[in-house]
Amino acid sequence: MTQLLILSGLPGTGKTTLARPLARTLGAVYVRVDTIEQAIRSSPMAPVEVVDHGYRVAMDVAADNLALGLDVVAESVNPWALTREAWRTIAQDAGALAHEIELVCSDAADHRNRVETRTTDIADFNLPSWDDVTGRDYAPWPEPHLIVDTSIHAPDDAVAFILEQIGAAQIDTP
Repeated sequence: MTQLLILSGLPGTGKTTLARPLARTLGAVYVRVDTIEQAIRSSPMAPVEVVDHGYRVAMDVAADNLALGLDVVAESVNPWALTREAWRTIAQDAGALAHEIELVCSDAADHRNRVETRTTDIADFNLPSWDDVTGRDYAPWPEPHLIVDTSIHAPDDAVAFILEQIGAAQIDTP
């Protein structure tokens, strides 16, 4: 059965760090909302403000790939019940398993350091400041989901833990 891994969390919690090796290990399509939103912003025809454009494109790309029978790792902040439900609906409509995974960094000093010292691989992408991250509208999750604290799990361990929790056999890749 195909699966949609919905990797979510505030900026600086390790989404990209974990999403890439998860996609590589599973042979899954990797969909990153930040990349899509920046591509939209970079267009000379870009709207004044990019609000939900990136999520809509990411969800449609995920749906197309799930329909082809491909697993998808979708990475986004996914801050509200509305976006979380939309991702679950994408999986349900495709007959795929939805794995909701929230990344947190419970060590505030570590989280702040990550946010303030990281770089981006997306051209012209403006990373959020610590104030942006702490002031972000991010609703708690009332639904059951997997929580991974990246302040206590090294990236390789976190990937292995997620694969174990979703019941995926780990595949050795070069």
